[in-house]
Amino acid sequence: MPKILIADDSIAVRKVAERLLTEAGLSVTLAANGEEALAYLAKERPDVVVSDVIMPDKSGYEVCAFVRGNPTLVTTPVLLISGIVNDEVTKQAESCRADGVLKKPFQGTSLKDRVLELMAKRQETAPESPVSTRPPADHAPTSVEKVPPLSIHQQDNMSQHGGKLKELEGQLQTERTRSEDLTKQLSAAMEQLGRAKESEAQLAIAHQQVSHLEAQVTKLEPQALRIQELETALKAEQDRVQSLKEETLNLQKSAGRITELESALNAERAAAEQLVQQLADLEKNWTNVQDVEARLLSEQKQVSELQQRVETLENELATAQRTHAETVGQLQDAEKTATKVQELEGLLVAEREHNGVLSRQIVETTQAAENATKRFEEMARKLGEIAGLASQLGSGKG
Repeated sequence: MPKILIADDSIAVRKVAERLLTEAGLSVTLAANGEEALAYLAKERPDVVVSDVIMPDKSGYEVCAFVRGNPTLVTTPVLLISGIVNDEVTKQAESCRADGVLKKPFQGTSLKDRVLELMAKRQETAPESPVSTRPPADHAPTSVEKVPPLSIHQQDNMSQHGGKLKELEGQLQTERTRSEDLTKQLSAAMEQLGRAKESEAQLAIAHQQVSHLEAQVTKLEPQALRIQELETALKAEQDRVQSLKEETLNLQKSAGRITELESALNAERAAAEQLVQQLADLEKNWTNVQDVEARLLSEQKQVSELQQRVETLENELATAQRTHAETVGQLQDAEKTATKVQELEGLLVAEREHNGVLSRQIVETTQAAENATKRFEEMARKLGEIAGLASQLGSGKG
């Protein structure tokens, strides 16, 4: 049985080639790289060598050069296989005197056809070894002996053998047809295998990308948790500010001066939002996270205290408005109160500017926050004085 050597570093290519050639009635030996192929060639003489061009150690060109340089293998056909067949590959194949280059993945029965073609070509070019029918030298005839005619028994035997030969030829043709069908099926399976390999490669790339993303997510998880905490705190602050805004709008229906207070509160909210934005920016610097958290808690306490003071002021202002509605005769005193409210507005504007300065200096020192707290307390005190005046007006009416 003819022996074929298949050398390729891809196990899928080796298995497909083995099936194609085995179904063609050939004996196949597999080599996973060039070194294994050279070790086999040093001991055995295959009928055809099929080698991949690019392998980890020895290339297909080196395997072909080894065959051509070995006197016992010089006439062995060498078929190179490659995923890319271009002018450079063809030129190097001719340089090492290969018998051809076949592109992989194999199409249909291309591998089997090329191997059988190389074997047939080798048999045609190989010198025939005539079988000597001469008798020994000491019995050499002096003239050509006549071949006796075949007997009837021998002719019958020849006829029987001829019938068996025809029967065997029919079976061989049937097997060849079956082999071609199986080869076509194997080719289709090989194409599916090629697509599966591409899918596996894409899946491997996807796995690598997922692993990379998982690593990045793992690194960002602490920051994401911190951001979620900050977002929760900010949402709570926004909810409280929104609630304060709604209450202010309700108060606006009963008193026009509440609008001025709402403007001041909106300005303070904008300043607070700026502080929150700066805190979000400071979140990017991981080393300052603890400081940012402490300052955020301080700001939350300050906003809570401010809300409590504003609620107190709102209650007192509501009382003053009711008193003002009942006491029309004391309008001049109320105008003085309005003047003081305008002064309070100026104080609020000054306080807002001071808060802007405080926002810029929040990273450098915490002293500004304490000063802001003091100014808030001063503003509350002044509002308390206004409320006291309103209360006195109410008491005077009584």
